Amino acid sequence: MRKSVVAIVGRPNVGKSTIFNRLVGERISIVEDIPGVTRDRIYAQAEWLNHTFNLIDTGGIEIGDEPLLVQMRQQAEVAIDEADVIVFLVNGKEGITAADDEVAKLLFKSNKPIVLGVNKIDNPEMRETIYEYYSMGFGEPFPISGSHGLGLGDLLDQVVSYFPEVSGDDRDEDTIYFSLIGRPNVGKSSLVNALLNEERVIVSEIEGTTRDAIDTHLQKDGQNFVITDTAGMRKRGKVYETTEKYSVLRALKAIERSDVVLILIDAETGIREQDKKIAGYAHEAGRAVVIVVNKWDTVESNEKAMKEFETNVRAHFQYLDYAPIVFLSARTKKRLHTLIPAIKVASENHAKRIPTNVLNDVIMDALAMNPTPTMKGKRLKVLYATQVAVKPPSFVVFVNDPELMHFSYQRFLENKIRDAFGFEGTPIKIFARQRQ
Repeated sequence: MRKSVVAIVGRPNVGKSTIFNRLVGERISIVEDIPGVTRDRIYAQAEWLNHTFNLIDTGGIEIGDEPLLVQMRQQAEVAIDEADVIVFLVNGKEGITAADDEVAKLLFKSNKPIVLGVNKIDNPEMRETIYEYYSMGFGEPFPISGSHGLGLGDLLDQVVSYFPEVSGDDRDEDTIYFSLIGRPNVGKSSLVNALLNEERVIVSEIEGTTRDAIDTHLQKDGQNFVITDTAGMRKRGKVYETTEKYSVLRALKAIERSDVVLILIDAETGIREQDKKIAGYAHEAGRAVVIVVNKWDTVESNEKAMKEFETNVRAHFQYLDYAPIVFLSARTKKRLHTLIPAIKVASENHAKRIPTNVLNDVIMDALAMNPTPTMKGKRLKVLYATQVAVKPPSFVVFVNDPELMHFSYQRFLENKIRDAFGFEGTPIKIFARQRQ
């Protein structure tokens, strides 16, 4: 089920990034202590009153050296295209400016719900100044302070009131849903076409619930698949050509709808920072992952070159050490036959469930091999473990004190679970809990 998308729009220096960081809370600052995970974010998950939604910070979309007005227009266009609800932010200390009016004109044409936030209202005396903002035509203006966190609850109440009613997920449990994500021009469209041109393929197209996403149905070797294709969807406007950060917005939508995510890398151009950013979102979302090195026909594609490229991929994507790497050419279909088996294995492992007694045998063997650490004179005691979820496989380890579970020992237990049960292609999560 697709999460609603909320975008924060406004001219520069009205506090968009401050509000963004405030709304996503600690999620923006808690990042995995693993090399290769890109830290900066323009897109994050937020929650209010049991509503989980995706939040866009258009202040983080760097357009280039264009004039200021052009940049504002481009950023607003991104939000208009992607968002279900738009938070229009103005600076309450400066009044309505010509630049605010320019952004407002764009937003009026969007036919999207607009919530007007008047930022930098840091004390009660300043609330009297917000009445002029009624003249902008967006209804009630909400006085807020990003730096102090004031008034955000009322603003969010209005935002979530525009969200559609939650409906059930009618997906087929026997179907594998996968998507292709990556930088522009890495060959996503070509790979989709190559997959659909395989022999004995049954193809139909159904409009997806996410705007501009198409679900393509594929049947291969008795297995049903649904491909969410994000390729070829760059819209009008220079913004889509001048910033690769836009591809992150498309990737997030595709990731939400997938069991397995194919991360495409261009063998010709090699690994870019944007590849790591997009891959990081798939990992953090807990999806199964297959890394696909496309255009393998355009480079020296011998075994030695493949091994060297794989080593390079592993060095840049250390947090995806569980993901298989497939080398292929969508254009020539060379090694294309290796892709579907990798997707099936990743999907099966993503949904794998381990019996509690078998899991605890592995945990006890791990404890015997490497006794638990001692911290401040107190030793960690692992009592038992159980699997609590799939997609991704998630385990709770009951201990005497969760504070004693160092991340390195948690990683050790994860490695032992992987050694015993495989889990190729899927992340696994381990949570330390104190036994009640």
